[in-house]
Amino acid sequence: MSPRPENWRAPMHNILVTGGSRGIGLAIARRLAGAGFNVVAAARRESEELKSAIAESEGRLHFRSCDLAVIDAIPAFAKLVRDEFGPIYGLVNNAGLGTEGLLATMHNSEIEALVQLNVLSPIILTKYVARQMMADGAGRIINISSIIATTGYNGLSVYGATKAAATGFTRSLAREVGKLGITVNAIAPGFIDTELTHNLSDEGRKRIAGRSALRRLPETDDIARMVEYLLGEGGRNVTGTVFTVDAGNTA
Repeated sequence: MSPRPENWRAPMHNILVTGGSRGIGLAIARRLAGAGFNVVAAARRESEELKSAIAESEGRLHFRSCDLAVIDAIPAFAKLVRDEFGPIYGLVNNAGLGTEGLLATMHNSEIEALVQLNVLSPIILTKYVARQMMADGAGRIINISSIIATTGYNGLSVYGATKAAATGFTRSLAREVGKLGITVNAIAPGFIDTELTHNLSDEGRKRIAGRSALRRLPETDDIARMVEYLLGEGGRNVTGTVFTVDAGNTA
């Protein structure tokens, strides 16, 4: 057997993270790259934060542009990622809109955009990525939901509906693909300093934190750690489950 070159690396699992340019998606992409995964962060545009993370990743983090609102472009994107990087072991469906609005006054176009990007797009992307996983006989799919799917929140009825859809999709798909060695789980974050809390005042944040068992708000890296767990050996027999990460807000 010939000796391995000094720069040789063991083959890395490829993980596709949507909405990977900011917030929870960027935290996930950064942590997974640091853990040794080969991560493809998909988003419409490459943020400055993602550029910095890529520069620090030692070649384990990549950006590929994809507008998931364009449904017809999704199959080709899934094929492009596989052709360029090889088999996709993990898919993290994180991209989504957090648009607020009372249903009675919300414009129909806003409702349609929310349902399309938060429900239809991840389902279509999962369809094409799962086909590859089925052929490979292994894979991990993680859908980012929200505690709003079960608790409800004033002004987030449409958003809540889309996140409840993610939960139902997770449970049924887990049964469809489990026999082929693929796990499907969801993570339901609580109020984190991202799109759901950017309009809240400091007093509003303190009030939400005060309702939580741990008296604080969870952070984006808390979600990233759960994703890392589900992609690793610890998650090999976990499927069809929703993990709540909310510092005890719903306890």
